[in-house]
Amino acid sequence: MNIADYKGVWVFAEQRDGKLQKVSLELVGKGREIADKLGVELTALLLGNNMEEACNELIAYGADKVVYAKHPLLKHYTTDAYTKVICEIVNEKKPEIILVGATYIGRDLGPRVAGRLETGLTADCTGLDIEEGPNHLLMTRPAFGGNLMATIICTEHRPQMSTVRPGVFERLAKDPSRKGEIETISANLEAADIRLKVEDVVKIAKNVMDIGEAEVLVSGGRGVGSKEGFDILKELADLMGGSIAGSRAAIDNAWIDKSLQVGQTGKTVRPKVYIAVGISGAIQHLAGMQDSDFIIAINKDDSAPLMKAADLALVGDYKKIIPELIESLKATINN
Repeated sequence: MNIADYKGVWVFAEQRDGKLQKVSLELVGKGREIADKLGVELTALLLGNNMEEACNELIAYGADKVVYAKHPLLKHYTTDAYTKVICEIVNEKKPEIILVGATYIGRDLGPRVAGRLETGLTADCTGLDIEEGPNHLLMTRPAFGGNLMATIICTEHRPQMSTVRPGVFERLAKDPSRKGEIETISANLEAADIRLKVEDVVKIAKNVMDIGEAEVLVSGGRGVGSKEGFDILKELADLMGGSIAGSRAAIDNAWIDKSLQVGQTGKTVRPKVYIAVGISGAIQHLAGMQDSDFIIAINKDDSAPLMKAADLALVGDYKKIIPELIESLKATINN
């Protein structure tokens, strides 16, 4: 392998039912930064059918070019089809970096592509940067249960690949006037290439909001004390049009669902308001919510790390403070 033959930053633009996923636009934003540091082109790789409008959207959010692999068999994700088409395109065009969202699809696709291309993959990254000098991609991810951060480089093989946790990076502002190149490729694909056939796509409705999308989060930790304690947190979250969430301690105690965990081993969130109740603020939790616009911490311990990191810290028993907040909100709403 001649590493010098590989050039350019690529982002896999994940789509479902013809709609670009949020993480794809987040990765375009980060990819733009990395491409600018390297002085190379940023390309979004999109697979699907009837996705012309999405191509223009990727350009508007920062891509220089969109490689659009079009085929009816690419409308819905299948491991065989996507892996085959992506590997053929990558072997031809030779990008030096490929970023994939660490979604259910990305976590299935990334290792398959990396294995077939005989390159490395750093999974579930929360940080990306470029090493000065050799221009290796620095891929940072939690290790040992989130107790330390490992930075990994791929020095001998190309492309350098990573799956990136949704919510870690911010998308750029959309610029509809932005110009870019769209290359449409008729994918070399037949039904016989796909061992799995998608008969139907059924969406399961969940009663909980995606905390990565919520503008208000009321998050509980060990200090909440019980599953029942989250009932009052949910009442406050509902009044504010938000969602409950929790630290790892709340998840480990089965007080709330794993999908609601904030932190290095959970989700990275950026709500407008983050209310932390009974959370001490270990570095693993802070890493998942420190970019919130406004942080309110409620804790009996005024020396807890999160109390110091908060924009507003309330020292006291949440069982007294939260009901007062709820009554005040109700009075304001009723007036």
